[in-house]
Amino acid sequence: MKTVMVTAPGQTTIVDAPVPEVGPADVLVRMRACGICGSDSLYISVGGIPPRQGATPLGHEPAGEIAAVGADVTGLDVGDHVVINPMASSDGIIGSGGEQGGLSEFVLIRDARVGTHLVTVPKHIPFEVAALNEPMAVATHAVNRLEPRPGQTAVVFGAGPIGLGAAIGLKLRGAAHVVVVDVVPNRLAKALLVGADAVINSAEEDVAARLLELHGEAPRYFGRYGKPATDLYLDAAGAPAVIETVLATARHGARLSIVAVHKKPVAVDFGSLLTSELTIALAMGYPTEIFEVTRDLVEHWERYALIVSDVLPYAEVERALTLAATPGAADKVVVTLP
Repeated sequence: MKTVMVTAPGQTTIVDAPVPEVGPADVLVRMRACGICGSDSLYISVGGIPPRQGATPLGHEPAGEIAAVGADVTGLDVGDHVVINPMASSDGIIGSGGEQGGLSEFVLIRDARVGTHLVTVPKHIPFEVAALNEPMAVATHAVNRLEPRPGQTAVVFGAGPIGLGAAIGLKLRGAAHVVVVDVVPNRLAKALLVGADAVINSAEEDVAARLLELHGEAPRYFGRYGKPATDLYLDAAGAPAVIETVLATARHGARLSIVAVHKKPVAVDFGSLLTSELTIALAMGYPTEIFEVTRDLVEHWERYALIVSDVLPYAEVERALTLAATPGAADKVVVTLP
């Protein structure tokens, strides 16, 4: 079978590998789609992940079709369409340092258990949409860290795949009004398409002033006044200006969830922030959300499908990786396999 590996810093290669043998407790999944994540570009730039530097399989956003089922496996049949939990694999995280990657023709799920390693999805869901399951689980965990309640107002910074997924998740959980902030017009247009109530171009508009217009003014509290009544803030952008804006803008009792990777330290003046009683939560991975989000993805797949910007065949996987790594070239790239 073919599999994509990081073979040196800045270099990927499609290599031949044996099709894994299926044991009695195993399931063999024929990959049908795999999304490309920003972390894939990082793995490529550094030459892979230890201890597999120079031979790191890529792809941790997989969706596929059952090709073989071990004799002891229950609840799965050949031909079932499935999404996979990359972090549950016994041979390491799929596509993130493990022995296998989703940008392969086959992936073996050892000791496969439905609900732990994989779940089925209806066959009318396009594979390129099913491949969003993993990144949307990341977005859902970021939303869950906010502990949202129906009727609250929210703002999401960053209209990339995670930010858009978070906006959808907030609306599905009953948020009364969700604003998405970005500096790229076509991303803001897409945010409205997936269900955001309003958007702000922070390159052209004052975010705090617009939030005051959209959400009204919060009651005074210990000298804090003139703050928007926004309840929830979610950072899916990773720019220092986002944190600075939230800390200066947050009302008393607001909550902030940070799912973005910040590459530089951000200064925080806890003295001036004290009276806000702002709750800051960091969000990493998906402790419980990997298959919780599948229900949303299946029920609202046409809305989630808007997140995918480019679908390329496996024969063009190298171009897909380059496209995904080029700033501004694409929003969400998914590779499909026959």
